[in-house]
Amino acid sequence: MNVLLVLSSDNPEIKWNAVRLGNTLLEQGEDVTLFLNGPAVKLPEGENSMFDIAAQAKLFTLSEGVLAA
Repeated sequence: MNVLLVLSSDNPEIKWNAVRLGNTLLEQGEDVTLFLNGPAVKLPEGENSMFDIAAQAKLFTLSEGVLAA
């Protein structure tokens, strides 16, 4: 199944959870595209020790997830 996740928040926890959801779907064999809209385009901005967005995003792309903006 093809899955499209649309992310338009600049909240670090929401961004982190959206990418984690994408990674979970990829692990289950789904085709996932994460569309970044508005303030979410700066995906790693605001990350901290609790929300390692860059690491999740790297895993997402290495797992053949598609990031679109």
